[in-house]
Amino acid sequence: MPRAKATRSYRQPHGSSADEPLYLAVGQLRRPHGVRGEIRMAVWTDFPERLIPGRTVYVGPRRLPLRLRSVRRHGEMLLVAFEGYEDRDQVGVLRNMLVAVPAAEAPPLPEGEVYYHQLLGLQVVTEQGRPLGTLTEILETGANDVFVVRSPESGKEILLPDIADVVLRIDLEAGVMTVHLLPGLDEG
Repeated sequence: MPRAKATRSYRQPHGSSADEPLYLAVGQLRRPHGVRGEIRMAVWTDFPERLIPGRTVYVGPRRLPLRLRSVRRHGEMLLVAFEGYEDRDQVGVLRNMLVAVPAAEAPPLPEGEVYYHQLLGLQVVTEQGRPLGTLTEILETGANDVFVVRSPESGKEILLPDIADVVLRIDLEAGVMTVHLLPGLDEG
């Protein structure tokens, strides 16, 4: 059964449309480091090796295109510098912004794995075929992630843990996720 990769995705928040390209958040900028325009970046991607000098990434809610000037490891984080941001004051305006790449540039995953953004919008049904609703959100928790499924009729939400006992099948081509409801997951 396909397993999901924890890669966040988002569209432009203001005036977005279905035609708007999807972007994958690969990290979040933290605070400046040193005096030469480097900034710490929390890594949210399974492919940090693709963040190399010369690559364009998109920063913040307006997806400002910035070219990476340098990238290096710093413990669990990366230290990144952008062309045109030469000192800590300039790069400091980017603090806490998301760093994204177009979803179309995402590397292919091994057989049996899917990106989380591919799951959003799937129709969720029980193993008996009863429709539960649409997967609208993925909550990241400490133990396992949780899928938020919203019923279009009632607006009611069901929270489903992303565990093998619950998520039975993911069929991206059909747009369907089949689940087993453990006791207490659905009262209806």
